[in-house]
Amino acid sequence: MQRNENEYSPGLAEDLDAELVETARVPEEFDGLRLDAVAAQLFDAYSRARLKQWIETDRLRLNGVVCRLPRQLVRMGDVLSLTAETTIEVSLKPQDIALDVVFADSHLAVINKPAGLTVHPGAGIPDGTLQNALLYRWPHTAEIPRAGLVHRLDKDTTGLMVVALSAAAHTHLSAMMASRVVHREYDALVNGALVSGGTVDEPIARHPRDRVKMAVVMGGREAVTHYRVAERFDWHTLLRVQLETGRTHQIRVHMAHLKYPVAGDPVYGGDVLRARGSSAALRKAVGAFQRQALHAAALSFAHPLSGEPLMFTAPRPADFENLLAVLRQERAA
Repeated sequence: MQRNENEYSPGLAEDLDAELVETARVPEEFDGLRLDAVAAQLFDAYSRARLKQWIETDRLRLNGVVCRLPRQLVRMGDVLSLTAETTIEVSLKPQDIALDVVFADSHLAVINKPAGLTVHPGAGIPDGTLQNALLYRWPHTAEIPRAGLVHRLDKDTTGLMVVALSAAAHTHLSAMMASRVVHREYDALVNGALVSGGTVDEPIARHPRDRVKMAVVMGGREAVTHYRVAERFDWHTLLRVQLETGRTHQIRVHMAHLKYPVAGDPVYGGDVLRARGSSAALRKAVGAFQRQALHAAALSFAHPLSGEPLMFTAPRPADFENLLAVLRQERAA
């Protein structure tokens, strides 16, 4: 959809509809699954209710043929094409929020997100988010689902995110995320002395009793986290973590499940440190760190349009480094 800049006013509280054709190929791990379930994974910018409606109104094609059967099974290599009715996000106010842009071209940008910046508006957070900042920096992202967001970081997690700046890039990046070909590595400081690395392969879903939290739940969505020891301290371990899947709070949930919660995490127990014999300086430093010690340090993927290999790294923020410095001093004492 082309727009005339003189006819468009960001921030208007009205909806403008457009059509966006998105195409994705079914990866191996979705072979033999239901069409509606696979569509929900490959086109996860849209709700399941909207996808169901679009399937029923001939907006989803399977290998070029209209498919109205949500239960139809798909095979690896099948091509799904969705003609989505998008709502230009003009009700979301663009805001001049500083962004640390690591890379940008006409199709995508890589952002180094600071702690405290929520990715998109939600309950109790109407604005002041990364999505508001994207709409201000790149106004044309109003015509892309979620202003180009294809994944997220928790509010107090720092580090690298990729966002789409064109409809084509959004389609391809969303499919790449679903196909697990976007490689993400994190630095995570956890409570406790881990002996070695490993893999957590445990499903994650909403906590059955505390709906604010996620948890390892049988029957939940597949979640796989790989980790290795980067540095050991007396009462903590610095890990390099690689995500194979991207579930909500995945690293935080999996490490808490292992009884090594991410340090500083008030939701999953990382704010409680049993460090008998530690110095007053360490206890003070740990107590002053009021967020989870988690940083998205490395991001690599093929450019969604050109295929060029892209690799990005971001240094840990100052508060994280300062905490590590205190831990090193404690270890050396």
